[in-house]
Amino acid sequence: MLRRKGANRVKLRAVMMRYSRICVLTLAGLASLSSGMVFAQARVAPPTAVETAPLAPPPGASPAQMPSAPAQTPPSPVPEAQPGPQPVQPAPPPPNPVTPQPVQPAPTLPGPAEPQPVQPPPTLPPPGQSLPAPPVQQQTGVPDPNATLAGKRGDASDIDEITLAAKPVLLLSGQASWDQGFQKLSESFNALRAEAQKAGLPVAGRPLALFVETTDDGFRFDAMLPVAAPAGGQAPAFGGGVKLSASPMGKALRFLHVAPYDDIDSTYETITAYLEAKSITVKDAFLEEYVSDLKDPGDPNLEINVYVQPK
Repeated sequence: MLRRKGANRVKLRAVMMRYSRICVLTLAGLASLSSGMVFAQARVAPPTAVETAPLAPPPGASPAQMPSAPAQTPPSPVPEAQPGPQPVQPAPPPPNPVTPQPVQPAPTLPGPAEPQPVQPPPTLPPPGQSLPAPPVQQQTGVPDPNATLAGKRGDASDIDEITLAAKPVLLLSGQASWDQGFQKLSESFNALRAEAQKAGLPVAGRPLALFVETTDDGFRFDAMLPVAAPAGGQAPAFGGGVKLSASPMGKALRFLHVAPYDDIDSTYETITAYLEAKSITVKDAFLEEYVSDLKDPGDPNLEINVYVQPK
C-alpha cells in the first residue's frame, strides 16, 4: 500500500511540474504582448492528461469513505495574438482642375479662283509683210522719239476717234509740187532734226506735215517735229526759217495708210467717202503723221496716220 501511495505522489508531482511550466510560458507570452513586441504566433498544445489509478482504501474502510480524486481541469488555451491597429492613411489629394482650352476657329477655305480672261491671239500681218517692230520702252521723264499723237498703233480696217493734245514742235513752212512732194517733205524733216540737235532739244515724237493749201499743181505745208520743251520756256534762236510752235489740238478722226506713198490717193478717197456717208464737215487742213521714215516712196509697208478734224 505504501508503495502504491508513493507512486501516486510521484505522478501527482510530475503533473504539478507540468502545470508550473505551462503557467510560466503563459506569463511570458502576456509580458511580450504588453511590451509591444511582436512575436511569431504560436499555439501551445494542451498537456496530455495523466491517467492515475485510484488510491486503495485502507483496511477496514468502505469504498464510500474513500476520498474521490480531484477532477482534472484542462488548461485554458492561450489566446492568439491580435495584430495591433494599423495607422490611418491620409486621403489622396484631389487632382488639379482641368483648365478648358479655347476652341480654335475652323480654317477659312479659299474662295473659288476667278477665271482669267482669255487673251486673243496676236493679229498676223498679210502675207509678204514683215512683223512690226515692238514699241520701245522709254524711261519715265525721257522723251520718246517714236511717240505718236494717238498714243497707240492704228488699224487699217478701223477709224479711231481721238483727241489731239498740243505739243511743242519745231516748224518749217514750205511748198512743193505733187511730183516732188515726198522728197521735199523728207528734206524738211532732216533740216528740223539738225536744228533740234544744235539747240539741244530731244526729239519727242514722229514728224508731222500739216497741208494748209492744195491745188492741182502742188501744195503748201508746215513740216513739224515734236521736241521737248526748252528749259526755262525760252526758245533758242534757230536758222533756216525754223521756229518753235505747237502741233494742232482738238478732236480728230484717224485713218491709217499702210502702202506705198504713191497710193495715198486711195486712202484719201476712202476718207472722203466716209465723211460724206456720215455727213461730217471737216477743216480744210489735214494732218499726216509719218510712223515710218520717208526713205522710199515705193515701200509697201510705209505707215502714215492721217488726221482730219471736224469743224
